[in-house]
Amino acid sequence: MKFDQPAGPNPIDRGIIIGKPLDRVEGPLKVTGTAPYAYEYHDVAPNAAYGVVVGAGIGKGRIATLDTHEAERAPGVLLVLTYRNAPKMFGKEQRQNTTSQQSSQKSQQESKGAHAAPQLQGPEVKQFGQAVAFVVAETFEQATAAAALVRVGYANIKGRFSLAAGRATAQPNKRAKDAAVGDFASAYAAAPVKLDVTYTTPNQAHAMMEPHATLAMWAADRLTLYTSHQVVHWSTDGVADTLGIPHDKVRSVCAYVGGGFGSKLEIYGDCILAAVAAQQLGRPVKCALTRSLSFNHTTHRPPTIQRIRLAAGRDGRLLAVGHTTWTGDQEGERGELATEQTRLMYGGANRQLETLIATLDLPKGGSMRAPGEAVGLFALEGAMDELAEQLGMDPVELRVVNDVQYDPTAGPDRPFSDRKLVECLRQGAQRFGWDARNRTPGGRRDGALLIGHGMSAGIRNNMVQASGTRVTLRPDGTVLVETAMTDIGTGSYTINAQTAAEMLGVPLARVQVRLGDSLLPKAAGSGGSWGANSSTAGTYAACVALRTAIAERAGMAADADFTDGRIHAGGHSMRLTEVARNGPIVAADTMDYGDLDKRFAQASFAAHFCEVAVNRATGEVRVRRMTSAFSAGRILNAKTARSQCLGGMTMGIGAALMEALHVDERFGYFVNHDLAEYHVPVHADVPDLDVLFVESTDDKSSPMKARGVGELGICGVGAAVSAAVYNATGIRVRDYPVTLDKLIDRLPSLA
Repeated sequence: MKFDQPAGPNPIDRGIIIGKPLDRVEGPLKVTGTAPYAYEYHDVAPNAAYGVVVGAGIGKGRIATLDTHEAERAPGVLLVLTYRNAPKMFGKEQRQNTTSQQSSQKSQQESKGAHAAPQLQGPEVKQFGQAVAFVVAETFEQATAAAALVRVGYANIKGRFSLAAGRATAQPNKRAKDAAVGDFASAYAAAPVKLDVTYTTPNQAHAMMEPHATLAMWAADRLTLYTSHQVVHWSTDGVADTLGIPHDKVRSVCAYVGGGFGSKLEIYGDCILAAVAAQQLGRPVKCALTRSLSFNHTTHRPPTIQRIRLAAGRDGRLLAVGHTTWTGDQEGERGELATEQTRLMYGGANRQLETLIATLDLPKGGSMRAPGEAVGLFALEGAMDELAEQLGMDPVELRVVNDVQYDPTAGPDRPFSDRKLVECLRQGAQRFGWDARNRTPGGRRDGALLIGHGMSAGIRNNMVQASGTRVTLRPDGTVLVETAMTDIGTGSYTINAQTAAEMLGVPLARVQVRLGDSLLPKAAGSGGSWGANSSTAGTYAACVALRTAIAERAGMAADADFTDGRIHAGGHSMRLTEVARNGPIVAADTMDYGDLDKRFAQASFAAHFCEVAVNRATGEVRVRRMTSAFSAGRILNAKTARSQCLGGMTMGIGAALMEALHVDERFGYFVNHDLAEYHVPVHADVPDLDVLFVESTDDKSSPMKARGVGELGICGVGAAVSAAVYNATGIRVRDYPVTLDKLIDRLPSLA
């Protein structure tokens, strides 16, 4: 099915099951511990050996000496892989020159090694934590002990580990969508009100609960991976391209994924090295990265330095918007595109957006929940708060007067498909009690606590991906939904079950869902907030095809109605069990997309309102309450969507107050590489957050009329928290996170 025109009325609009706050259908499996994650397929591989990755101890240089003899002689050791005995692997460029090994012309065009991740291919060290050896033994304990016996000597090369130091040599980032509209310089110079401020954000870690893990096993020339990945076909393509084997020889199973936040969009040493070792040993091999390797071997959110220049009239209307981002990453990588949300957020005829990137020898940067927006809004929304103060204007009203119903970089010819930012601001402010806030920084106290209120707005670009599903009506009237979509804790099982139940008129309990297997129809996967909308649209398409097939078998019109487990048409009605009594009815389809995203700007919006308490003696900051209003088109499940927003809000609080990876610039590694020292919010840090959904539907997005919500929750939260800290203390912190050391020397006297 092709979605290339706005969606008209369809069965999803009934809202009998879609949109309801229903429990997760796989919830009992998870709370009882019977949902198998990648490392837990003990039944399919009872004889699995255990692999441990040995990570490089420097950030840049070469392996000078390498001695594995003691490790190889250790008890239980089966194999020690290094660059000396690892097979040839293929990276991005090499893979483009070796496309003859692909299984089809189509796969050649689609992949070209985009997800390849070669390991152990030479003595060069490009980052701390890079795999320098892989030790496989009969038990995990034996492999861990033997890994400590691998002796590696390094020839260290001075690396580049600081964005501040690399800023002067940063170059234009070719991966960014920079924009220049109008005459920014002249408009800025002539404006009556101007603001020029710089914000910084640090390296951050995904810190997901489930580590990166893989179980690899071969049967002849076919490889099966039980792995923790967010997009099934990216994992199969990446492994196949790396090893130089046809894509159809690799099967990935990712039925349950314990969080990813973008880190599991790529493949790493656990996946590739387990596959290589399993082939060489002729038995299954499993590997889970240690927590320290999850921080240093895999990707993270890169740092930024952001300069915001805003010029406005006395009425608050923006006349010029300038946003320059400096970011850092390994050579050829993307960095953090923190400027892009500024393209769409507010009006302003004169705009200058640019992104510069410095080469850093830190672990590779990658997507982390709301890449770009999460940290870009720290700066943009922080600057808007400062502008409101300079104007003597309510921060909510400043945002309202600068609302724009079209893409400001393209003009009125590209309107928003559905933009309800003002509704988010108004409804959120009313629910929070914004009008009763403290208006004077440092003006409200509660004993030893300084109380402050702040707000911000948020935006997350809406994206969709082609996604396929197969749906089966069984003779007993139950429905089976099968798609390679993943569930990373987001509720994919449930919303796809709801979609099928709504489309076919059956109770939710009569729908079974299978996800996360590359043998199933190729699906969007989880990333970029496209997963829920895209995968359910694929299920919608398959259900449309199944409705037609059911009607044909029943001898009824194709536009029949499906309710209460029956098909109705032309005054006739028939139970679905009767229609399928002679055998199951199967249909499959893929939802593809046209150019509606080009014709219409598509984004989800948020408004956040926060109250904090700052201890006058210690500078400790506590969030006391927060209300966030969200507009994301149709909400497919009010309970799981709320949970996603709560998770994003919690991550936003963490980014604002505590999260930062600290770099040891002698060796180029993240020092606080575990959950003891990389601080993330715990229950004691987060109050009972308030989530409000602004009612809307988006008929330009998909037949589901939904948009992404998983990353929206984090967008703008940090700026609301820091604005509240300023309101409480009178101290403006532009260097995130807002930790107590940045406050304590400047707090009001206790006297």
